[in-house]
Amino acid sequence: MTEKKSSTVRTILVVAAIAAFAAVGVTALLVNIMEHKQEARNPFFRVVELDDDTEDPAVWGKNFPIQYDTYKRTVDMVRTKFGGSEALPRTPTEKDPRTQVTTSKIEEDPRLKRMWLGYAFAVDFREERGHAYMLDDQTFTERQQVVKQPGTCMNCHASTYVAMKKLGNGDIVKGFEAINQMPYFDARKHVKHPVACIDCHDSKTMALRVTRPAFMEGIRAYKASQGVADYDVNTMATRQEMRTYVCGQCHVEYYFKGAEKRLTFPWHKGLKADEILAYYDEVGFKDWTHAETGAPNLKAQHPEFEMHNQGIHARSGVACADCHMPYTKVGAMKVSDHHVRSPLLNINKACQTCHRWSEEELKARAETIQSRHMEMRNLAMDALMSLIDDLKAAKEAGKSDEELAVARDFQRRASFLLDFAEAENSTGFHAPQEGARVLAQSIDASRKGQLAVRGALPATPQPLQKAGAPAAPKAPEKVALLSAR
Repeated sequence: MTEKKSSTVRTILVVAAIAAFAAVGVTALLVNIMEHKQEARNPFFRVVELDDDTEDPAVWGKNFPIQYDTYKRTVDMVRTKFGGSEALPRTPTEKDPRTQVTTSKIEEDPRLKRMWLGYAFAVDFREERGHAYMLDDQTFTERQQVVKQPGTCMNCHASTYVAMKKLGNGDIVKGFEAINQMPYFDARKHVKHPVACIDCHDSKTMALRVTRPAFMEGIRAYKASQGVADYDVNTMATRQEMRTYVCGQCHVEYYFKGAEKRLTFPWHKGLKADEILAYYDEVGFKDWTHAETGAPNLKAQHPEFEMHNQGIHARSGVACADCHMPYTKVGAMKVSDHHVRSPLLNINKACQTCHRWSEEELKARAETIQSRHMEMRNLAMDALMSLIDDLKAAKEAGKSDEELAVARDFQRRASFLLDFAEAENSTGFHAPQEGARVLAQSIDASRKGQLAVRGALPATPQPLQKAGAPAAPKAPEKVALLSAR
């Protein structure tokens, strides 16, 4: 009996000990859950007070260390198959203190230099790199040595919000206008940082906001073309739209309007390349005169916003930030990754949230799209080179400006459409079918320009045909062979 009682006591003690340990474990788990809930409820600790003049991102980083740590990683230089940056060593000079640069695109493909002949981009154009370099790379590009750039360039290469406020005495539109009219290096004195927290976030609420007057005016003009009057982006856009619009403040096509060099987004007729070209034709704008042919040419910039809007991701409600700044978990918190980069360098978080395929498969799909886009781009580039050959030869043979006017108009069209696809930094991925359409139009314009050199086309470029419209007149069958490169 005694032995039986002793065994029972031991069993009770063991059970009690297990129960105690279990209680401790459950308590610890509950405490941990409560702590994590508290972390999630308070996503940051207010270490410093931020206001509408706090432009230094390092100060914001005291309250938002996770976001700031990822923001600092935009210094990373990593190349994908068709883009990104690879560091090349450079000996610094007094004029240019940079110790690293990226690959020269015009040296990799001299056809680009010829396409832009007579324009500053024919002197220096390199692979893009992260936001951390955006101000220095604009400041020290060789383009600054061959042309006097205006302060307007600051809009996309610096944190300008506080500078605009100060120059406009609290009115950012007046400050924006003041910067536009300054010479570049005068405007450079008013800015200190590349794009920073304050350019996209309200310092009190952290809400996304648009701070660039050029985007405010551009999106208002675009919405007006769709029948929406008096559109105010900061009060009428949804939060998901803002996750694209804050990027669209810079990643866009633009031009400098008038003597005051007012930064203008040419969206009055729409966002497509040919709609933008139609606007430029209507207002009679040109960037420069081509050095070999005399064509009144246009330089496309970086129309990621416009091209994204023609793609399946935009139609599905996907924002720029969903892919380039995807959410990531750090402890109990979900934050946007401010290491802005190609989704192909972050497939797991950028792509696999929606696409349930392996990283290898998703990367292969993207690179297939990009490879096909590059093939079409090269065909368009060869066609443009052939047109330039023919125009140059005709000019040297003594043809008049009047005789070459139509062919020059076709060069202007072919060059801009090709450049629109070339300058758009997704290598066709944002909108593959739209990219193919734009490049096909470029090829068509180059070949029609060659016919025009020979007098084989009507006096004006033919408009795009709409469904059901009669076909354009056919060119005569017997024409000289087109030159090819």
